[in-house]
Amino acid sequence: MFDEKRVFIPGPIPGPILFRGVKLGVPICEDMWTPDVSEALAEMGAEILLVPNGSPFEDGKTAERRALARARIQETGLPLVYVNQVGGQDEMVFDGASFAVGSDDRTVLTLPAFQSALGIITVERDAEGKLILASPQKPAPDLSRDEALYSAMVVALRDYIDKNRFPGVILGLSGGIDSALAAAIAVDALGPDRVTGVMMPSPYTSQESLDDAAGVAQRLGIALHTVSIEPAMAAFGQMLAPLTEGRAADITEENIQSRARGVTLMALSNKLGAMVLSTGNKSEMAVGYATLYGDMCGGYAILKDLYKTDVFAVCRWRNRQAPAGALGPVSGSDTLVMPERVITKPPTAELKPNQTDQDTLPPYDVLDAILAGIIEGQNSHAEIVAAGYPEALVTRVWTMLDRAEYKRRQSAPGVKLTRRSFGRERRYPITNGYRGG
Repeated sequence: MFDEKRVFIPGPIPGPILFRGVKLGVPICEDMWTPDVSEALAEMGAEILLVPNGSPFEDGKTAERRALARARIQETGLPLVYVNQVGGQDEMVFDGASFAVGSDDRTVLTLPAFQSALGIITVERDAEGKLILASPQKPAPDLSRDEALYSAMVVALRDYIDKNRFPGVILGLSGGIDSALAAAIAVDALGPDRVTGVMMPSPYTSQESLDDAAGVAQRLGIALHTVSIEPAMAAFGQMLAPLTEGRAADITEENIQSRARGVTLMALSNKLGAMVLSTGNKSEMAVGYATLYGDMCGGYAILKDLYKTDVFAVCRWRNRQAPAGALGPVSGSDTLVMPERVITKPPTAELKPNQTDQDTLPPYDVLDAILAGIIEGQNSHAEIVAAGYPEALVTRVWTMLDRAEYKRRQSAPGVKLTRRSFGRERRYPITNGYRGG
């Protein structure tokens, strides 16, 4: 996707295609994003623009596509039919959401997002010979932002698993919100029989977390296994003691816990064949609040491009209703997909006593706003400070973002949801002697 220049060279602007007495102009995909091709087709006698697309989903892109289509209609005076594919491929997910707009700027038909669908349009000439579009179908309603983000992740995961022929997924269920959301997406995409949860308690795991993990598994109807990592922690402590004696416990011991869980999940994946589903979100990936070869283990990172604040919003949406075609609990059920406490309790990695994410990170609403300004907004340090955020905090977040590049290079692929996802759109070197902001 968007790497065509590596293997193709542009051809000449094509002329209209005569079909059943109608001259069809066929701008392909990104041809619609600029006026040149459509205007040339109109000048050569095209009477309608048919635009086949492989356009990937991005948050807010539906409105952008329609605005571009209307710009081409205004420039050419021609009706336009936009036909987009549906399905996932690696980081990309294609959302469909095809539509047709008449030369009078009237929307004739919209098709549903994230579903394969057939739309019927009739084409007739008026008294002046212009093409008039009509449809016997009602336009499909637009999805809310939360539903679109959730549906994108469901379709992306379903196709990644099915097209790569995995029997299912296995993931760590911690009792926290990220793993609960990842499990819900997996069940909606694959069905409960193809999803397995593993709770891997340590001495720091609370009874609340054990209960919440069990509650998520029960509501989703998935198998949940418990494997304590305490023996692995003790074994590593004994192995490393001759080299670490006299040194205080620090992040080393925390990372050993996370990596013991990663090894456990990968071992079960090897033995059972199911792919490990990574559950880290974009906020964590941005600032490096994740452990290499630990919670970053996995074949696909379903929340990789979803900020933590959006994790909360999407979870609340899924607790109210289900997306079209969901294989998990249906909308209107009296049983929530995830317990309310999973959403409301303070996030924690539980790698030491009384730990919360906010011991290390700013509040997520502040962190995500700064990150979105840097990443999606491409704002300068001064612009973000001018928006009301403390200069020292902006510098700190920016530094964490830069320093975590080496981790992101080693992370699993994950579905693209935003304009600038890690790895595909936002590419920065690991080694950089300059430190600025």
